[in-house]
Amino acid sequence: MRRFLPHPLLTVSLAILWLLLANQLSAGHVVLGALLGWLIPFATSSFWPERIRIRHPLTLLRFLLVFVIDIVRGSFLVAWLILKGPARLRPVFVEVPLALETDLAIGLLANTISLTPGTVSARLSADKRTLIVHTIDTGDAAALVAEIKQRYETPLKKVFEQENA
Repeated sequence: MRRFLPHPLLTVSLAILWLLLANQLSAGHVVLGALLGWLIPFATSSFWPERIRIRHPLTLLRFLLVFVIDIVRGSFLVAWLILKGPARLRPVFVEVPLALETDLAIGLLANTISLTPGTVSARLSADKRTLIVHTIDTGDAAALVAEIKQRYETPLKKVFEQENA
C-alpha cells in the first residue's frame, strides 16, 4: 500500500488545499485535487528522509488551534507596537534550548515561530540543541522562552517524538 500511496495524510491535505484554492466544489476539481494529492507525494517520496508518524492527533489539532490564535493575536500586537512608535520597542535575541530531536519537529518549531507575528527563528545551532529567536518586543526573555517551550515545543514533542505521553 505504501508503494502506491506513500503519504496518505499529505495526499488528503493536498487534495483539500487544492479545493480551497480553487474555491469550487465540482467533480472536476475533486478529481484534479485527488490526482494532485496522490501525484505530488508519489513523485517526491524519494526526497522524504523518514516516515511521518503522528502519535497524538488531538494534541496536533490543539497545537494548530493555539498557532492560529497566536497568529491573530500577534498580528494585532505587532500593529499596536508599530502604532506606538519604534522608540518604545524592546527587540531582543533569545536562546531557546531544544528538547526536540527530530529534524521534522525542529523544523516545524522554527517555522511556527517565524510565522507568528513579532518573532522569527534566526539560527539553529550546529548541534541542533539551541534555536536563536528574535522578537520585536519583550520585557522578559525567560518568559518568552518558557512560552515557546510550553505552547509550541511540548505539543510538537508529544505529537512527533513521544511514544506514550
